Amino acid sequence: MDFSGVTILCIGDIMLDRFIEGDVERISPEAPVPVIRVRRSKTALGGAGNVAANIAALGGRAVLIGMIGGDEAGRALGAEIAAHPGIAPKLVPSRHRPTITKTRFLASRQQIVRTDEESALPLQPDEESALIAAIAPAIAGARAVVLSDYGKGVLSPAVIAAAMAQARACGVAVFVDPKGEDFSRYRGASCITPNLKELAAASRLPVADEAATIEAARQVMADAGGAAILVTRSEKGMVLVEPDGAVHSVPAHAREVFDVSGAGDTVIATLALAEGAGFALAQAMRIANAAAAVVVSKIGTATVSIEELRHEIDAAEADEGGEAPSLRSLPEALALIGRWKRRGLRVGFTNGCFDILHAGHVSLLAAARAQCDRLVVALNDDDSVRRLKGPTRPINPLAARAAVMAALRPVDCVIAFAEDTPRVLIERILPDILVKGGDYRIETVVGADLVMAAGGRVVICDTLPGHSTTATIARLGAAGAA
Repeated sequence: MDFSGVTILCIGDIMLDRFIEGDVERISPEAPVPVIRVRRSKTALGGAGNVAANIAALGGRAVLIGMIGGDEAGRALGAEIAAHPGIAPKLVPSRHRPTITKTRFLASRQQIVRTDEESALPLQPDEESALIAAIAPAIAGARAVVLSDYGKGVLSPAVIAAAMAQARACGVAVFVDPKGEDFSRYRGASCITPNLKELAAASRLPVADEAATIEAARQVMADAGGAAILVTRSEKGMVLVEPDGAVHSVPAHAREVFDVSGAGDTVIATLALAEGAGFALAQAMRIANAAAAVVVSKIGTATVSIEELRHEIDAAEADEGGEAPSLRSLPEALALIGRWKRRGLRVGFTNGCFDILHAGHVSLLAAARAQCDRLVVALNDDDSVRRLKGPTRPINPLAARAAVMAALRPVDCVIAFAEDTPRVLIERILPDILVKGGDYRIETVVGADLVMAAGGRVVICDTLPGHSTTATIARLGAAGAA
């Protein structure tokens, strides 16, 4: 999974989020309110700015269109944007309104109160014209458009219509984080991402369970001209209803939730990035679900790194599959390796009999895993070992060798092969890195030519002297004779 070549155009209400954290030790004598002893404060991008920050944190590029006031908060917001190299700002200065600022006071990792500084003034003609003028040049090269609507005025009907028209002309998808009860204003969108409360208000239908949620989504889908509806359901996960009638649902990942601030921003940012990177919408939903699980475990308006996202997806796959099998079939292994490669993970490969596991084997496996993100170990099956080592080997049958191998921390997948060499297996897998231990030369490593022809590397790792299965068996025989 690699989002480094994906540009997303973000249009919407940009905010400055302030967080003031401290300790509460007493109640004010002036009024029955807690007194916060301030320990630290910080600022972050909020609203459409947080969408852009999440895109940048995941390795993508965000072009950000919105309004900013000529005030101290606007200068602080500009500094926050500048701290994100992946964000290209196309901001419209406003003479009519302040920079939208939300200040949250927290004690013991919980919000106590929030203050909002904003204007209820409708979008002015000069502001609207400037926003519309910024869209056409900014959409060039974008893979998707995100409309982040917080109901603060930027996304007027004219601005939305201009964004939809430009996206349609460029053939890119439009994702909408909606506001209000009328989703018809987003007609032309590819996907709208309401939460349960927003869906209930827009559909005027109950959303108590998944069946009711799907029915409500279909209702607003009709109002919005056939856009896919992705409903975020907090601890219940997500439901996606596509225009062709297909329904997909995923449970929420098991996480301790500390703060849901900006979680919707993370969802729509990841969804647009994944779709822009070529994932189908249902796949993009699952990736966005994993990103949401990470961000709600953080305090305040937060982002998710690509490393955190990959780790969360790996953990979810392990949970969904239960205990991983110690020995995978070839189709199972190829499917797993394919998922790793699609996520941009480097796949390593090594092989051997691994009959009686010893320190030399463990050292080799650790060195091999250090070269890659995922390590596949291929074991000679029992007949293959007998042809190579003689009729008394293996000491341990394949099932036992595979069980021990799969239990080792550096190993991510165990597979067997019946041939004398793993060349056919290497040709099927085409690992990024082929690892061999001992005094081999690259040109003598089986499969090295295949891996290097595909752009991969071959690594020869040193082995620990004095460790071998043959020597271990010989010592056991000598001890038995004595």
